[in-house]
Amino acid sequence: MKPDVLVLQEIRPDQMKQLEAAYTLHRYDQVGDPDALLAEVGDKIEAVVTSGGSGITRAQIERMPNLKIASLSSVGYDTVDLAACNDHGVTVTNTPDVLNDDVADTAIMLLLAVQRGLVKGDAYARSGEWAKSGPMPLLRSTRGKKLGVVGLGRIGKAIAERATPFGLNIVYHGRNKQDAVDYPYYADLKEMAQDVDIMIVITAGGEGTRGLISKDVIEALGPDGALINVSRGTVVDEPAMIEALQSGKLGAAGLDVFLNEPDIDPAFAALENVTLYPHHASGTIETRAAMSQLVVDNLAAHFAGKPLLTPVN
Repeated sequence: MKPDVLVLQEIRPDQMKQLEAAYTLHRYDQVGDPDALLAEVGDKIEAVVTSGGSGITRAQIERMPNLKIASLSSVGYDTVDLAACNDHGVTVTNTPDVLNDDVADTAIMLLLAVQRGLVKGDAYARSGEWAKSGPMPLLRSTRGKKLGVVGLGRIGKAIAERATPFGLNIVYHGRNKQDAVDYPYYADLKEMAQDVDIMIVITAGGEGTRGLISKDVIEALGPDGALINVSRGTVVDEPAMIEALQSGKLGAAGLDVFLNEPDIDPAFAALENVTLYPHHASGTIETRAAMSQLVVDNLAAHFAGKPLLTPVN
């Protein structure tokens, strides 16, 4: 008998085929009445496939008394009720490392797009305004600016490595100073915001970092500063950021993540000093395939009684 696996969020097609061959899949993500599905098969489910967007709740876990593993296609697991997983003996796995490069590339893409007005320039050329009004207003160079990285983990380090050839001076903030890192460290986030020109946020999400980029931090970054967020929407005080962008207290922003995704605040649409990207930093064929394979490989290790590749708890 194949083990029963609940799919809260599908993964890439090639990896879904591997799951279909190895397990009996129950498609929570496709069924019209998910509650009825859990009532029917909840006691059979031994594993769950999910994502950073879908997560898994305590209520769902409690309806699957034989659940042993939740394999997550995401680095962040703030949408997973980890306390409930621990309470019920459910191991969680995620997909670190395989998306470092694409997320770091996206952070640099947003940084350059913001600094050089890429979206505004595209519209300026397309609309005919260039021919009508002449050259765009001058912008600001990137070289020589100070970049503050909030969260110098694996992806944060990849961002810093990419930023260095552009002539940016790197500093960082995190819970602790890292002895093996040569970049200057700021224990005080507001102080770092005051000293840098650009801030990239790549810290973990969850309650521990909710609102970390506060109104005070945003305003310390200032009217010439730029904020890039490739972490989670919860990390930034979004209403304060919108107000600062509207009033000019913050110069610009480049955002891959938002509160209430995908129904983002309509105020963003009217802001010319923000570059928006639809939480797609890891959204390449290659990286999503690697993430999906890690989901499959963690499940295979679990059912073979082998050590998990990337356990969270």
